[in-house]
Parts: sequence; C-alpha cells; structure tokens
Amino acid sequence: MSSAEIKKILENSKTIAMVGVSSEKKGEDPKNLKRKPANVVMKYMQDFGYKVIPVNPFAKGEVINGETVVDDIENISIPIDIVDVFRPSNEAPGIAEKTKKIGSKVLWLQYGLHNEEAKKISENSNIQYVSDKCIKQEYQKLFEKSQPVFPVLRNK
Repeated sequence: MSSAEIKKILENSKTIAMVGVSSEKKGEDPKNLKRKPANVVMKYMQDFGYKVIPVNPFAKGEVINGETVVDDIENISIPIDIVDVFRPSNEAPGIAEKTKKIGSKVLWLQYGLHNEEAKKISENSNIQYVSDKCIKQEYQKLFEKSQPVFPVLRNK
C-alpha cells in the first residue's frame, strides 16, 4: 500500500477500534500500562483527534485512556473506520470477518503482522488491507514529518 493511499485512509477516518489494547494485570505497576505499544498508539491517535475504542475481552468495562473497553468489535455501538490489530497474525482472519460484518473500511495489522487469508477476506469484501505498518508511525511520517521512534525497525 502506498503512502498516498495510507494518507487518504488517515484523512478520511475518524474512528478506530484497537484490538489488543492491554489492561492492567493484577499486581502490575499501573505505569507499565502507559508503556505498552497498543496503549501508546491509542493515546497518540486520540491526541490527534481520533476516537479510539479499546477492544480486549479480558478487560471489558475497564476504562483505558478515557474510553470504556469492549470485549469484541461486534459490540461497538458506533461506526468504525479502521480496525487496528495488535494480536498475533493467526487471529487476523477471524478479525477480518468481523471487520466485514461491522462494515469497517480498513483492516490494519500492526508491525510484524501479516496474514494472506485476512488479506483475501479484506480484498473480497472491499476492505482496505494494511499490514506490517504502525498506524502511529505512518501518521507521524505523513502529517508530522518526523522520524519514527524506532528507526531500526524501518529497514527490515
């Protein structure tokens, strides 16, 4: 997917379902939560005006970054533009099916994630498929003209 296509997605999207946002584990230092990748990305995208709904079946009802966690993207009550995935690649086909079901326009798999079956489901359902890219870093690159936080990951 080209930078121009990604820019268009980000410009035309307002809501993101973030699948795999971390909840606080029992006995864990609450400060750790703020450093977990999905939570960092969630907060960043919120800071730039996106409505981000955290999705985590084990944290349903908790509040993360001011938003109540839902257990499944199918239980989100507002239209979702982007389903952003922080889960293992093998879970992507199921998430792609749900993305189709809720009528989202984009399935976005974070760094290191790719799944051919999820790609096929997306393409056959007219859903834009982005994989192996960080939504936060793409936003920074396209709109802030800043270097990614982890430049070593750029040159794989």
